[in-house]
Amino acid sequence: MSATGAAHRLTALDRAVQGWLDHLRVERGASPHTMTAYRRDLRRYAWFLASRGVTRPEDVREEHVAAFLVSLREGGPEQRPLAASSAARTLVAVRGLHKFLALEGESTADPAGAVAPPRPPRRLPKAISVEQVERLLQAASVGDTPASLRDRALLELLYGAGARVSEAIGLDVDDVDLALEAVRLFGKGSKERVVPLGRYAREAVSAYLVRGRPALATRGRGTPALFLNQRGGRLSRQSAWNVIRAAADRADLSGHISPHTLRHSFATHLLDGGADVRVVQELLGHASVTTTQIYTMVSVQQLREVFAQAHPRAR
Repeated sequence: MSATGAAHRLTALDRAVQGWLDHLRVERGASPHTMTAYRRDLRRYAWFLASRGVTRPEDVREEHVAAFLVSLREGGPEQRPLAASSAARTLVAVRGLHKFLALEGESTADPAGAVAPPRPPRRLPKAISVEQVERLLQAASVGDTPASLRDRALLELLYGAGARVSEAIGLDVDDVDLALEAVRLFGKGSKERVVPLGRYAREAVSAYLVRGRPALATRGRGTPALFLNQRGGRLSRQSAWNVIRAAADRADLSGHISPHTLRHSFATHLLDGGADVRVVQELLGHASVTTTQIYTMVSVQQLREVFAQAHPRAR
């Protein structure tokens, strides 16, 4: 049986991990999703150390943490290798644990502080053309049913405001101000931003609010949510994905089309149209302009492709 499957007695390190998790939950108010991820990552870490005879926090050395990181990337007989981004996320949990233990005086040093996380490859966001976006948005409307009006409003808002899918389904009716032509979005860490809403998105949302949402709302128990499901409750993330997949199929769009495709396209098309990167940063709700600058690489790549196809001496 592998180290991750073997049962073992509760060690001092196990108790230290539980103390850190309790601190995260009670003192920092970590979300259930974060707690699940940290618990899984640190359980794997504790098992790794136990397999090497390390069961006390004070016995952990920098080489142990570095070896654990290598094991994450390489995998094992019963462990798949992790991508650089997943390994880096696991290292964040390990670093948090040891920093906490050092501050609490349960260890004299922080063995994880100097271990650098692996760098994930820089991937260009996938955007689709303006023509493809228009086909997708048209395909979202099938008839004039409440669900069709909702689907068109959802997709128009995702593209028109560059919203994350979690931000869109988290909207309440009062978060949309059609008179001020804006929508209030709550991003990562509940950070609030107000984004202008263009004419097409406003018209789609207005049509849904007048002719679609009331019919859906009568099937539920009353909710402030903007986007409702067939039972009158808040639309789920999975349902939003299904809406986009169905529209992409009807529009005959090949490749992987997701809610984030519309967000990527929003940013790329703004930059192609001459928008300043820092304005796009604010609209997307990025904490750092470095994240937004990835989209400028998309535009440069598109220029290269056009040049290679059109210029007589490009090849």
